[in-house]
Amino acid sequence: MSAETGRANAAARTKLEKAQGRGNAVSDVSLTGMPRSETGGLLALHVNIRNSADATASFAVQVDFRDADGKVVETRYVGAEKVGAGQTVHTIVVSHEPPEPKLNAAVAKAQRY
Repeated sequence: MSAETGRANAAARTKLEKAQGRGNAVSDVSLTGMPRSETGGLLALHVNIRNSADATASFAVQVDFRDADGKVVETRYVGAEKVGAGQTVHTIVVSHEPPEPKLNAAVAKAQRY
């Protein structure tokens, strides 16, 4: 992970601590799975962030990884800064949990700022 990516992810976590409820941008974020054959067996996902606003904005996203019982076993944060109006950016989030048991990922919070 680059220093810039690490800084953006840390900023995302801080922004989400202040977000109301699930945040104001959950509908602008989706997840797309990546083949485990391309990720060394790890669960990795593209985090697709579309800026539906009329102005440039930054985004903070929290992705929760849940087990079959729905319990959160891991949380990851990603950020995207200065996303142009109408633009879509893609970041990657990776779970560091073992491949088994299988986990499900979901966008828990997303905040535009």
